[in-house]
Amino acid sequence: MLLLALTVLLAGLVAPGGAARAHEVQPAIADLSTEGNTVHLDLRVNAEAMLAGIDLDGVEDTNQSAASNEYDALRLLSPDEIEARLMAVWDRLGQGIDLRADGNTVALGLDEIEASEIGDTSVGRPTRVLLSGTLPAGTESLTLTWGKGLGTLILRHVGVEDGYTGYLNGGDISPAIQLDGHAGQTGLSAFLEYIPVGFEHILPLGLDHILFVLGLFFLSPHIRPLLWQVSAFTLAHTVTLALGALGLVNVPASIIEPLIAASITFIAVENLFSTKLHRWRPLVVFCFGLLHGLGFASVLEQFGLPQDQFIPALLGFNLGVEFGQLTVIALAFLAVGAWFRRETWYRTAIAMPASAIIGVIGAYWFVERTFL
Repeated sequence: MLLLALTVLLAGLVAPGGAARAHEVQPAIADLSTEGNTVHLDLRVNAEAMLAGIDLDGVEDTNQSAASNEYDALRLLSPDEIEARLMAVWDRLGQGIDLRADGNTVALGLDEIEASEIGDTSVGRPTRVLLSGTLPAGTESLTLTWGKGLGTLILRHVGVEDGYTGYLNGGDISPAIQLDGHAGQTGLSAFLEYIPVGFEHILPLGLDHILFVLGLFFLSPHIRPLLWQVSAFTLAHTVTLALGALGLVNVPASIIEPLIAASITFIAVENLFSTKLHRWRPLVVFCFGLLHGLGFASVLEQFGLPQDQFIPALLGFNLGVEFGQLTVIALAFLAVGAWFRRETWYRTAIAMPASAIIGVIGAYWFVERTFL
């Protein structure tokens, strides 16, 4: 019964892994800019999810929604059809987007909708929605309310030096964004703001990183070998995350993603044949950590970091990642390690079957990301 429960737990966690990559809900992106007394809001949104009525605040994967079939059908429509459908209902769908100038509402008009070509139907395509409005004379700052149900938004003030970059969830209101480009973010506020961003990219979004950390855990749930491995992994991904975020290293996701899947499989297979932490294991984990750091860097590249508070934001993101990893380990320890790690049958009944499941999933992801 214990083995069955463990299998169900792992399968439930990662079975959507391939689908999550195909149907994963990506953050919307908004570029805010001004030209004279005109303000422009350039949005990149998941139009199909909005048209299907999916509450993007409540799901990480469109397959989790009852409207997933409708979403998939919309993915097959031509750009012209998507643009026409979104244009017809934008007044309703865009009601939650509220821009204010010094506290006064700015009426945003719809200028243009530009849907991407169909391309790979297994990957969400962005649709650009261009909005504009007229600012009252003497406006000094803007705030944006991002509507409930619209999911995560990366908001960037562009066209100025030291422009604001922030991360809003559905229903959130941005801080005051100064038109002159002084973001008003302190190092502490940027640091604190990006901790949950990093955490979220482990739990619940980082399924491949979750599996890798679980692979480390199942070699041995004892503290000393686990700390050696986690320390090596942390040090490595911190280095490449920083290099990638600074633009000093740039490796295409088409290379990194299959290698991350391969690292998961390697660790899991090694667990099946090793009963202890060999001296070279932390070195292997370190090398794989370099790959995972590049994966985290690709996330940051998608929405950027505030240039005037780059280091605090980067440190906050990395700390959030660490909190996420430690949470995964803590949950695994509470689920099985605390109760059964000293049992003679722990390795054969729990660690080896769990590692086998992790290895099979990693191998499937490698094939999918390389050939499919």
